[in-house]
Amino acid sequence: MFHASPTLRLSFSGFMATAVAFGPGRMGYGLFLPQFRESFGLSTETAGLVASSAFLAFLIALIAAGVLTRRFGPRVPLVAGGLAAAGGLAAVALAQDALQLAAGVALASSSAGLSWSPYNNAAERVVPKQLEGRVLAVISTGTTIGILAAGAVALAVVFSGLGWRATWAAFAAGGLAAAAANVWLLPRAPSPPEGLTGETPGEDGRPGELARRTAVPLYIAAASFGVTNAIYLSFAVDRVTQGDGLGGLPAGAVGPALFLAFGIAGLAGLFTDGLRRALGLSWLVRGVFLASALSLALIGLAPGSWPATLLSSALQGGCLMLMSALFSFWSVRLFPQLASLSFTAVLVALAVGNIVGPASAGLAAERFGFEATLLATAALSLATVPLIPSPASRRLPATP
Repeated sequence: MFHASPTLRLSFSGFMATAVAFGPGRMGYGLFLPQFRESFGLSTETAGLVASSAFLAFLIALIAAGVLTRRFGPRVPLVAGGLAAAGGLAAVALAQDALQLAAGVALASSSAGLSWSPYNNAAERVVPKQLEGRVLAVISTGTTIGILAAGAVALAVVFSGLGWRATWAAFAAGGLAAAAANVWLLPRAPSPPEGLTGETPGEDGRPGELARRTAVPLYIAAASFGVTNAIYLSFAVDRVTQGDGLGGLPAGAVGPALFLAFGIAGLAGLFTDGLRRALGLSWLVRGVFLASALSLALIGLAPGSWPATLLSSALQGGCLMLMSALFSFWSVRLFPQLASLSFTAVLVALAVGNIVGPASAGLAAERFGFEATLLATAALSLATVPLIPSPASRRLPATP
């Protein structure tokens, strides 16, 4: 592997890091929230605040990754991301109180922010142009595989009787392996051309253009999806466990079962471009928000039903993976001269929604209950659908 081509080394190290950062690193908290409640006495309100703090750490790390990449190149933030994942996951495994738990969850979540954009930068520098899209697809697929692996490991630990700390110790070992992969396998990228820094080579648009009115629907959609998806990731497993659970399944296995369905359906993200070409970007984005609304309504109304719960999780998994690519397509069409910067602006809007969502949902659930809170969240997804511009509006052109 050490003598493999830079393309292969980048693909392998990126796949590993993405699997850990976006699997257990970013989503593990919601997977184990019922166990954390029991071990640390978390109220629903506190649980929401911990989730929001993790998404805040993701946003800070996302911004820091851009700064570090411009100053030092992609290697520094990527290695830092792997170490943050290993350290945060290990801190959760060893946590003795809610504060230590929150710190570990936030550190683990920051690994996703540190690992997102630098891989695009690294691919631009070391991968032949004709292979760049394929390499980035391999790296992004790590998200789905990471979720599947997290669910499978958690399920195995549940039936082995070892407890949640053993699962997080295994996650931490994966984080350490990903960090090592980036230290030893990540190819050294050449410096960008003189006069260009960071991850936006060749962009000649004016940053002020990002504030134009035609971009408002994009930012609203990103923030809305950030709110709803973060609420789902934070509380769906807890909702099912707090209810009657799933018949015939131990309480501790509910989360792994949902995450397995989530990850399998997330493979739909591999077909995003084909679906976009067949349906058009506008209709596909609308369909994703309708599917997200249905997903939230199902988990709110029928948390004890196997078909409803698995369908809900599968829909949300597909929505997350599709939207990750669709927001990129949408931002590039609006700002072809500011592709990287515009997508970063979208990610910031998404992250702000991530931060607001769980904390607000925790407060609302304490007062109105989970069913009403999740139905209100579904209503937010529905309310976003009419805001998606049609191709005829020229704010979302039908073709690139």
